[in-house]
Amino acid sequence: MHPSGHQDSFTRDNLPPTEMMPQFLFELPALKYPAQLNCTEQLLDRHIVSGGGDLPAIHTMEDTWSYARLHGNVNKIAHVLVQHMGVVPGNRVLMRFPNSPLFAACLLAVMKCGAVAVPTMPLLREKELSGIIAKAEISHALCDDRLMEALEDIPLQHVLSSKDIERLMAGFSEDFTPAPTASDDVALIGFTSGTSGDPKGVLHYHRDVMSMCHTFCAEVLKPKSDDVFIGSPPLAFTFGLGGLLAFPLYAGASTVLLESPAPKNLAAAIKAIGATICFTAPTAYKVLLSDADAVASLSSLRLAVSAGEHLPKPVYEQWLEQTGISMIDGIGATEMIHIFLSMTSEGDKAGSTGRPVPGYELCILDADMQEVAADTEGFLAVRGPTGCKYLADDRQQNYVRDGWNITGDIFRKDVDGHYWYVARSDDMIISAGYNISGPEVEEALLAHPSVGECAVVAASDADRGTIVKAFIVLAAGETGDDAMTKSLQDFTKARIAPYKYPRSIAYLDALPKTQTGKIQRFALRGT
Repeated sequence: MHPSGHQDSFTRDNLPPTEMMPQFLFELPALKYPAQLNCTEQLLDRHIVSGGGDLPAIHTMEDTWSYARLHGNVNKIAHVLVQHMGVVPGNRVLMRFPNSPLFAACLLAVMKCGAVAVPTMPLLREKELSGIIAKAEISHALCDDRLMEALEDIPLQHVLSSKDIERLMAGFSEDFTPAPTASDDVALIGFTSGTSGDPKGVLHYHRDVMSMCHTFCAEVLKPKSDDVFIGSPPLAFTFGLGGLLAFPLYAGASTVLLESPAPKNLAAAIKAIGATICFTAPTAYKVLLSDADAVASLSSLRLAVSAGEHLPKPVYEQWLEQTGISMIDGIGATEMIHIFLSMTSEGDKAGSTGRPVPGYELCILDADMQEVAADTEGFLAVRGPTGCKYLADDRQQNYVRDGWNITGDIFRKDVDGHYWYVARSDDMIISAGYNISGPEVEEALLAHPSVGECAVVAASDADRGTIVKAFIVLAAGETGDDAMTKSLQDFTKARIAPYKYPRSIAYLDALPKTQTGKIQRFALRGT
């Protein structure tokens, strides 16, 4: 048992050993947390206690939930979890929903009752979900009715659809006492794919959820209670969890949750609801700028946050020129829970990623873990109140070294302390804000009977920044025409999450290889 006695031992037993943990820093006064802390109580309940129940909390295009309504529904769902599903503190609860008020309420309810939230992307298929469920030893799941099919053949102890949840909520009270969780009890597990496609689960404490609020949100965004947050990232990503739920609740503000946040829908919602702070990826901002009507819909915004991939300097400059709205470019990681390096909208250098978020320390290291001189490229290293805590994963030793979190990004720092992105140092492909594992796409393609060999790399793209490109050697007798390309793309979409499919396919007679037979992917990049 955890010394607090509140959670079961699974997550505690599967934390990295002490010698592989990052160094944690709690230098800001707000980061000095008490031993007992429940993040849902901090984010939501305190607004009810202070008399803010009538204020708006969550908007959709059809409805608005007040803080009191959200609070009551969260408590009802917590009762459903505990009394109907038998959830006890520490149980992992899988969640599959598009962004919606119900998803937000379920996330908050799971953490409130001391269980561990495991939000997942709606696009994930059975194979991907099975790996997550096995790794986290998940027994319970909450799922949108439209997404139930992928769970039908996976053994789970108890699954509730959204209709079941809403039906059962009616029988329970709107009062629920938060579980007395420790600040370092696990609140959620964020899953991200490694270069092998084997999912990595990152454990985040209750204090980690609050730390992203007390650092990037409080120190950089500085939101006000009348702000209205909006954006495209799924709540299943920690980027979305912070920007579209934790940050607005922390500030006593409100958020807009859209099931389909394509740029045109995003612009329409910004105009209709009067959103003031937007979170999305550079590619979405570029699409918005290409549509005069969309640009005209953005007048209520006062701040735009760009993350998920590097923000190209031309997009930053074009955004400022056409909208006049301040833009903040930041870099975060699932391992760090949210943004730790960011512009501030004041004193920024166009094209840079800014300076360390208050509460974090950064440096640029060489391969020997020595800090490099100014304007020298090296590995980005970070430490602060949050840090990488992989769930039972040997890759912890790659991400955390000498107490530093090594993000896998190549940066340089200029003499003024501004950080400049250079490239990723691994084989992950970042496309439109999504991290995509090349080997995972290769594995899917190789299952097609017409594919003999293949290699997948990142390729530059004017609209998306980077796309997945596949180089394929076909089986004997097959032809690399448009029909084959469509067949391979559709086949890939059916096997793994559709956003991972190769948007470009080239056919070769042979792949470049080393003398030992290893594919030389670097020789394919840029071709």
